[in-house]
Amino acid sequence: MFTGIIEEIGTITAIRKGAKSAVLSVQADKIFSDLKIGDSVSTNGVCLTATEITGKTFSADVMNETLSRSALGTLRPGSHVNLERAMAADGRFGGHMVAGHIDGTGKIIHIRRDDNAIWYTIFGTQEIMKYIVEKGSIAIDGISLTVAAVERDNFSVSVIPHTAAETTLAEKKIGDKVNLENDLVGKYIEKFVQQKSGIDETFLARYGF
Repeated sequence: MFTGIIEEIGTITAIRKGAKSAVLSVQADKIFSDLKIGDSVSTNGVCLTATEITGKTFSADVMNETLSRSALGTLRPGSHVNLERAMAADGRFGGHMVAGHIDGTGKIIHIRRDDNAIWYTIFGTQEIMKYIVEKGSIAIDGISLTVAAVERDNFSVSVIPHTAAETTLAEKKIGDKVNLENDLVGKYIEKFVQQKSGIDETFLARYGF
């Protein structure tokens, strides 16, 4: 479990590609104060397991399912990534509950400055958009952010200078893909309601909703 509070920006040093998988090597600094083989590291929002540690570089296996559902496949040696170790039991919960299990990707379609803030507007599929609510939480490349506005097929977040400077958001451009993880609470509520009450889209349509 993660919080979406990024600890540092790491750099991809190598990508060893298999037929449908890959091994990523990531260089960083802070996270190695206690990182061990087998530990989980949120890498641009994707929960990866450190399988090898050499100095201040860790390697992690990325399976085909992860590559197909996330934007990790767009990374190259030299790419920067957001890093966060799994939350310690006695740690502060500064962001929101982030599992590191990506729901899909979005595309940045607009960036604008608003005094000291930066607004990012992101296109999302309906499978992702149905869980997004104004003032709710969303993890973008592993960053815990608050949704500021919602449209039919896109949503916007407003980012303070500190967040932009301490994450890879400052490097993002229009057209870039980002990893998205919806708030866990909404997905669990939907599952519970459907199983316990039988209320779904078909039921609501039948009765005129």
